[in-house]
Amino acid sequence: MLQWIIGAGGALLVAGAAYWKQSLSFSGMLAAVMMGTIYFGAGNLFWFGILLVFFISSTLLSRLHHENKAELEATYDKTGRRDAGQVFANGGLGMLLVLLNAIYPLEIWGFLFIGVMATVTSDTWATEIGTLARKPPRSVLTGKVLQAGASGGVSLPGTLAAAAGGALIGAASWLLRAASGMMPHSLLLLVLAGLLGGLAGAFADSILGATVQRMNRCAVCGREVEASQHCGTPTVYARGWRWMDNDTVNAVSSIFGGAVALLVSYIG
Repeated sequence: MLQWIIGAGGALLVAGAAYWKQSLSFSGMLAAVMMGTIYFGAGNLFWFGILLVFFISSTLLSRLHHENKAELEATYDKTGRRDAGQVFANGGLGMLLVLLNAIYPLEIWGFLFIGVMATVTSDTWATEIGTLARKPPRSVLTGKVLQAGASGGVSLPGTLAAAAGGALIGAASWLLRAASGMMPHSLLLLVLAGLLGGLAGAFADSILGATVQRMNRCAVCGREVEASQHCGTPTVYARGWRWMDNDTVNAVSSIFGGAVALLVSYIG
């Protein structure tokens, strides 16, 4: 019971601060409190700490300013404060793995978790740093030059940021596992699991964005965007699977990143 109380208190402190700083909406704050409570209550410092590494690093990077950022955010489906849907899209799979590990403890849940959290971290870092690139992104499928912020676009700075984010999750997992008294694994193995899982998940996100993610078209400027409104008018459906929104893409790519991290654990 004490562990659940500590988890709830820690989650409320972090989520409340994020709400006060306008990083989370009210629904996002409630979702984050529930999620953080479960991460620590059903798990331990390893699970909760990785969630904090993702959330804090991504929040700090989102504060980076760039002259194109406001324009790019207008093309996204959701911007600014993260709502409950975004919170669950980024941390919901991890929460499921925490519960599975609590019910039936296995080492595979931990590696899947590292890959899932490395993916959401890599993807967020790639997006935030990629907007700072001086050169426009290129299509992950064809190599064609795209507009900044276009779905399915990749850049060298964004890819390097994705690699750094995934490696950070791997390194943090090594420290947090040791602090939690969990079965030890080599630092190299965990860093590789985070690095490769994060990169695989981030590229899967880009491939899904270039192929099946639902995209709309602005009736005014003709630009292809995720948002339901652009240039002050409603957008119209352009391509992709209508149910495959950005949150769903994040969840699917996280599964792929988790699978790659698990594969690394077997090879290692």
